[in-house]
Amino acid sequence: MAAKLMRAVRYSGYGGGAAGLEHVEVPVPAPANDEVLLKLEAASLNPVDWKIQKGILRPLLPRKFPHIPVTDVAGEVVEVGSGVKDFKAGDKVVSVLSQVKELDSLKPAEVSAAEGAGLPIAGLTAHQALTQVVGINLDGSGPEKNILITAASGGVGHYAVQLAKLGNTHVTATCGARNIDLVKSLGADEVLDYKTPDGAALKSPSGRTFDAVIHCATGIPWSTFEPNLSTNGKVIDITPNVSAMLTFALKKLTFSKKQLVPLLVTPKKENLECLVGLVKEGKLKTVIDSKHPLSKAEDAWAKSIDGHATGKIIVEP
Repeated sequence: MAAKLMRAVRYSGYGGGAAGLEHVEVPVPAPANDEVLLKLEAASLNPVDWKIQKGILRPLLPRKFPHIPVTDVAGEVVEVGSGVKDFKAGDKVVSVLSQVKELDSLKPAEVSAAEGAGLPIAGLTAHQALTQVVGINLDGSGPEKNILITAASGGVGHYAVQLAKLGNTHVTATCGARNIDLVKSLGADEVLDYKTPDGAALKSPSGRTFDAVIHCATGIPWSTFEPNLSTNGKVIDITPNVSAMLTFALKKLTFSKKQLVPLLVTPKKENLECLVGLVKEGKLKTVIDSKHPLSKAEDAWAKSIDGHATGKIIVEP
């Protein structure tokens, strides 16, 4: 009996960009003891997906080829392994697929597949940065903190603005001119066009210094952040490069009160469930940049590489 096949998009080596993607049919896998088999309804792209293809993250995230990319999905459980107790066939879930362990959260009907698929890596990065590194309470308790969020209309940034405003914060944000109104609508107290002199210098219009920066952009040196930080201010860098790692080490060695903190997200089930719950309650939303059918996955891939998406890029069957 022939194996049942499913459509997939994969690549067979490092490099190639959107042109390196291949449309194939592969056998439908059988779930192992602790796995569930999902019929996907939506997937979202993250910059890490094409960075892995490019080979930038080869030391951290080596890949065997051919490789089917993307980790953030939403869909329906069609089969469960014998050891799975929390899910059953027919359940709708939001999931992070990884080489280590699949991480799932039940998806309520109030949360669409596209909204759910947008959440995992981007939402969890924003959540971890704000709650674990900065120490913000999402119930609004605790002392007020001044927060700066760079690239606030992007995948991580747009979630960070909304989550920060659930805490006791004053949020300054940077983005492109076309997205200023959107970022204000997400709750930011003041928004800077990053191409203006004040935006490039990260100057708060109300003259505040920042207790924490959720740094979602690239190419901003420490010397630009430093004068805008409060005495114990932190810059949480979600895409740390070699320069950022050197700054991190130097600040540690010199016992500087101002710190650069490289952030690598550690997905946790309870945090994903928290995010899904906030979307259900209407306290958090996924801004969708664009939706693409799987047959046009190259368009979604190219758009992500271009780097100017507003919110999340979604691929659907």
